[in-house]
Amino acid sequence: MSELTHFNEQGRAKMVDVSDKTETIRTAIATSSILVNETIHSQITEGTNKKGDVFAVAQVAAIMAAKNTSTFIPMCHPIPLTGVDIQFEWNIDETAAHYEVLIQAEAKTKGVTGVEMEALTAASAAALTIYDMCKAAGKEMIIGPTMLVRKTGGKNGDYNRQV
Repeated sequence: MSELTHFNEQGRAKMVDVSDKTETIRTAIATSSILVNETIHSQITEGTNKKGDVFAVAQVAAIMAAKNTSTFIPMCHPIPLTGVDIQFEWNIDETAAHYEVLIQAEAKTKGVTGVEMEALTAASAAALTIYDMCKAAGKEMIIGPTMLVRKTGGKNGDYNRQV
């Protein structure tokens, strides 16, 4: 009935069978960001946020999110992650009152399906956790954009976002 990969003969959703795919090392890097105000920037850099170390909590949340991606993305296969790394960097322009946390999430596995969703989920969860921990100091924070930057492995080959 349908040539779409995630629909069965009855036109209903299905999880794609990946059992015939070749096992390769697969990596994905995703980024996100969150704009914060000067008070939040100070709380994070000085370690004075009432909820604790913002980046430490966001890092753990991102790793947990990557590990649990398939539990809430319906067609995402559960995969054994071999590594997840989260990095935070500040992009600051004080004259413009621009305080932005740049988030990079890298996921890795050796398997038959990629880790793009895990990396994207990790980057998103880190940004959401920063928002949650800092919202008392300003709800005007802006999250995003969130995007895949690079992926390796699999039948479709490597992908590198052109900036």
